[in-house]
Amino acid sequence: MINILKRAQKDLKNVPKYIVKNFQRWALLVEDVGLVEVRKKGFHDDPLSGERSGQRAVRLSKAYRLFYVELPDGEINIVTVLEVNKHES
Repeated sequence: MINILKRAQKDLKNVPKYIVKNFQRWALLVEDVGLVEVRKKGFHDDPLSGERSGQRAVRLSKAYRLFYVELPDGEINIVTVLEVNKHES
């Protein structure tokens, strides 16, 4: 199950359309085959550290990242999308 926070929904309104399409493709794959399998399919999905410890980032392009956390809820993993933004180098 994917939960998209209001901030992430707002972020998606302000990014290029190809980023929204990449996000939608990622979300559909997560729903269809699960997060573990999607991590193997070419999305660069990396654990974060520091202030973002416990979060993960997915590359939607060279410049844009999707930030999320995975919360176990019994048998179901809930993926909460926190934000989508332009990556700061």
